[in-house]
Amino acid sequence: MNIGQASDASGVSAKMIRYYESVGLMPEAGRSASGYRVYTDSDVHMLRFIRRSRDLGFALDDIRLLLGLWRDRSRPSAAVKEIATKHIDELTAKIAELQAMKRTLQHLAEACHGDARPDCPILDDLGGPAKNGKTCH
Repeated sequence: MNIGQASDASGVSAKMIRYYESVGLMPEAGRSASGYRVYTDSDVHMLRFIRRSRDLGFALDDIRLLLGLWRDRSRPSAAVKEIATKHIDELTAKIAELQAMKRTLQHLAEACHGDARPDCPILDDLGGPAKNGKTCH
């Protein structure tokens, strides 16, 4: 199948397929006599694996490791679980950061009158002193 068909079958855009090939995440596709990329069902399966991994937020380096483990039928599942557990820890930390940002912004929004007055605690906070104590303008 050509790149458009592989894209349709995998849910990965043609641009991303070319990118994944360029960074070595997947092998370069074979070529037809006229030079067009040719993809196999196995390539599409790999693209679906990559897409699902990206949907779950795995970094490209982790996907590269997971692909290697996926191909290795004698792999220890502990290696796969270690990668997944590390990612869960990263997601947990990111969620905590996002929740803290939400709480801060929610507090600032509640303190803002939202009327015709120019006073705005949101802008005051954003324009407040930098972490080093200096005011930025």
